Amino acid sequence: MSEPRQVFLPGRQALIVRLNAQAGKRAALLDLLNTYADGLAEEPRTEMYMVSVDPDDDDLVWLYEIFQDDDAENEHRKSQGFADLMHALPAFLEGSPAVLRMQPLRMALQEKVFTENWTF
Repeated sequence: MSEPRQVFLPGRQALIVRLNAQAGKRAALLDLLNTYADGLAEEPRTEMYMVSVDPDDDDLVWLYEIFQDDDAENEHRKSQGFADLMHALPAFLEGSPAVLRMQPLRMALQEKVFTENWTF
């Protein structure tokens, strides 16, 4: 059994974002978020972007994002991909996103996450 990769995250900024999709529009919202994720090379200091579905609510989507620092989070907000996302989101959402800001301290991640076959 391999040891998980451990990393300290000084100075990082993170967001947990709760998106409540309009009834029946979660799949379309996920398509929009995945399209945004495909363009993240435009944001090299956005270090992590994770999209999750809520197992108990068919209309909820959660985002977890980590930015290298405050400037990286600001660059994220100024990117064309983010602007496009913000323009398109209202058509899929019921209400405004809920955003929780955090300062992550440490992450542990199993090595196998990097070596599994994630072909879609």
